[in-house]
Amino acid sequence: MSDLEKQLQLGRLPPRPPGPAGGSGQALPKMRMGPGRKRDYSAVPWSQYFESMEDVVVESDSGKDTFRIYKSGSEGPVLLLLHGGGHSALSWAVFTSAIISRVQCRIVALDLRGHGETKVRNPEDLSAETMSKDVGSVVEVMYGDLAPPIMLIGHSMGGAIAVHTAASNLVPSLLGLCMIDVVEGTAMDALNSMQNFLRSRPKTFKSLENAIEWSVKSGQIRNLESARVSMVGQVKQCEGAASPGGPKTIVEGIIEEEEEEEEDENGESMNKRKKDDDTETKKDVAYTWRIELAKTETYWDGWFRGLSNLFLNCSVPKLLLLAGVDRLDKDLTIGQMQGKFQMQVLPQCGHAVHEDAPDKVAEAVATFLIRHRFTEPIGGFQWLRTVSG
Repeated sequence: MSDLEKQLQLGRLPPRPPGPAGGSGQALPKMRMGPGRKRDYSAVPWSQYFESMEDVVVESDSGKDTFRIYKSGSEGPVLLLLHGGGHSALSWAVFTSAIISRVQCRIVALDLRGHGETKVRNPEDLSAETMSKDVGSVVEVMYGDLAPPIMLIGHSMGGAIAVHTAASNLVPSLLGLCMIDVVEGTAMDALNSMQNFLRSRPKTFKSLENAIEWSVKSGQIRNLESARVSMVGQVKQCEGAASPGGPKTIVEGIIEEEEEEEEDENGESMNKRKKDDDTETKKDVAYTWRIELAKTETYWDGWFRGLSNLFLNCSVPKLLLLAGVDRLDKDLTIGQMQGKFQMQVLPQCGHAVHEDAPDKVAEAVATFLIRHRFTEPIGGFQWLRTVSG
């Protein structure tokens, strides 16, 4: 899932700067950024990156479930994109623009159950078996018996679900398989610390802008462009809470904008008085997480245990993209040396590799597709011969 791996090290805010030399503990001078340098943390709509949005209805004897998808492209193989835990299909927005401009393909980005705008009867059931069946059902409803060639691409939890889907042969027209920064050994090791990480995150935000700001400053998403569109799918407005105006402050004391102190004619700090006046407004929280990841713990083991062997045994061409070579476990190291899959390491990325470096991920996926003759380059794209394996 999106927080299950190296986010444990990357996901915390850096400590505040120490006092000046000499250890007086006195605060450093506050500096105001010059005009035009303030970063824009406002949200960006999905329509700037995807061509269309649809709700796919999956019906059964016991009722119906509605899955939200975002689409782009009209020709070529379908890249079915599965997001990490806590994220949504919007995490693929910037990547979608990047890959569509490089190769002929179609994009279908899916909100998995319990995430984003997907509405199902039992959103708490996040077992690998159930979510894999969801993916197969969505494909069946969309294409029937005439499904085009499909490549499954998943990040973290979504990568695990992609492998389970492929291993269960739930997508008969499967063309290829790609996992992004998910490895069984690393994921299983991280599970013991996962709850502590989740507790370290803010529970609430004063505004959508503050949520976006936190995601970038905390290192959860290192690419501001992607954060501005993808965080919309991670948080939701609290019921009965109006979006407050007020100062840009994240509840729980996460981030506050630095302001110069101003004094009135009586020498009283105007900023302090303003903050005192805003104490009550902080109670009116505007946004919180769409899904409580801590409550999904019962499913974590099932997502990742045995994942490496399932991946290696899938018969279709396979690609593994990692933020660091240290992610490899023993089984995948041996499999990579035997040429059972192709691998590329994209350094200087956090766990959300496809958000932090969407262009590099698009180049790697495009190269994989062209190398296997699954599609053709467009727009003068020069594919790279740097994928190992």
